[in-house]
Amino acid sequence: MKNLNAPEHQSTRRILLIACSTALAAAFAVSLPLPAQAAHVTPPPVPDKLQVEEGNTAFLVGHARGTQNYICLPCPNPTTPAAQCPDTSGFAWLLFTPEATLFNDHDKPVTTHFFSPNPDEDGTIRATWQHSRDTSIVWGGRAIAATHATDPDFVAEDAIPWLTLPMAGVQEGPTGGDTLTKTTFIQRLNTSGGLAPSDGCSQLSDVGAKAFKPYTADYFFYSHDGDN
Repeated sequence: MKNLNAPEHQSTRRILLIACSTALAAAFAVSLPLPAQAAHVTPPPVPDKLQVEEGNTAFLVGHARGTQNYICLPCPNPTTPAAQCPDTSGFAWLLFTPEATLFNDHDKPVTTHFFSPNPDEDGTIRATWQHSRDTSIVWGGRAIAATHATDPDFVAEDAIPWLTLPMAGVQEGPTGGDTLTKTTFIQRLNTSGGLAPSDGCSQLSDVGAKAFKPYTADYFFYSHDGDN
């Protein structure tokens, strides 16, 4: 077999190197993740009283699946004044915590949701959301509510109220996670289920009974426009 002369050999090596480099670059480019783009979050229409102040835009949404957890207690009691009791029976199902996970559109966890003491309010128990990845936390303040009775065009008859809550406190995660620390408002919308039982809490022997009522909802988190 005839050997390649030096110029031909160098040319062949050069072609092979170029081909290998091109293939490697193409493979590397395919393996790189695409640049992340901010998701466009569009809340549904809401009653006027639930509108968030101008200058705030939704930056995160989570679709909740979980339970609203109730306990039968005397009502009124030291934490529930008579005005908040549903009737005059002297007993009522009272919410002691939600217990839910919020998921994104790809069914990946976004936050957990529960009640906990807010350190910014000397331990006042508030609705709480903790980010599933960076463990940042936001506490919601006093809620404005829309119910089926007041807003039947928005809230289903068998559903817990829609809410808008101002931010009442935030906390970074232990390694500096801050996803939820820019939150200014939280909305609970598109609710289904979760209402307290209609019976089973009317006498002293019922006190201490618990009921875990399944519910779903969409939660929207807002921040100042300049923070998005």
